Amino acid sequence: MSSTTTLKPLFEIKDLHVRVEGKEILKGLTLTLYQGKVHALMGRNGSGKTTLSYTIMGHPKYEVTEGAIEFKGKNILNLKPHERARLRLFLAFQYPVAIPGVSVGNFLRASMKAIRGDEVPIKEFRSKLEEKLNLLEMSKTVVGRYVNDGFSGGEKKRLEILQMALLEPEVAILDETDSGLDIDALTIVAEGINRLRGKDRAMLLITHYQRLLGYVKPDFVHVLMDGKMVRSGGPELAEALEQKGYEWLLKQDQVEGEKHV
Repeated sequence: MSSTTTLKPLFEIKDLHVRVEGKEILKGLTLTLYQGKVHALMGRNGSGKTTLSYTIMGHPKYEVTEGAIEFKGKNILNLKPHERARLRLFLAFQYPVAIPGVSVGNFLRASMKAIRGDEVPIKEFRSKLEEKLNLLEMSKTVVGRYVNDGFSGGEKKRLEILQMALLEPEVAILDETDSGLDIDALTIVAEGINRLRGKDRAMLLITHYQRLLGYVKPDFVHVLMDGKMVRSGGPELAEALEQKGYEWLLKQDQVEGEKHV
């Protein structure tokens, strides 16, 4: 695992408390994402992983009652979702929705316009789109299809990766991108993620299992349980969770706590 003493913090979550419909889900979560690094966030169902991703992007359903979310040292909690997106924050959804009647090409161009705040010349858009399609080894035929309409699980996730490639975020959050994928689709999506790793981009991969991390090796692994970050480490932490399960951490923390009584 990389030493944090020489790394540049890009995105910081500090003592974050979040409620959803009156129930507290995140209970003092703290996490730092470093520039140029891939972070994996692991946790069981109901631990707060998706709540964290939606809160980062400013979903109005998620009420922040305490704490801060800082991008490049600036608290962004008062910013609306589109303003956060313009700062180059990006979320790939666990369950991308279909938009019948809207072509992928028009959708992607509109997305670029929304992020830039200005029109994207068609020649520039086509050139950039072709570049990213080639990078991700995707067929040009996807451009004329309706967004996620009739797409397989793997195709939906690859389109999320294509969006990320075009929008070029500085902080990319991928919420359970491996969910529902067979091994072939997982391999293809992982290859796309690896091709988009960069020295200026921080990635947060949210997942239940270690299998995605067998294809996308993270620099850091963080474990979320009951709304709190309970452990951080290197790739070996994910491997230990795969072998021993999450209960292992609970038991280990209990033993360590008893030692200090």
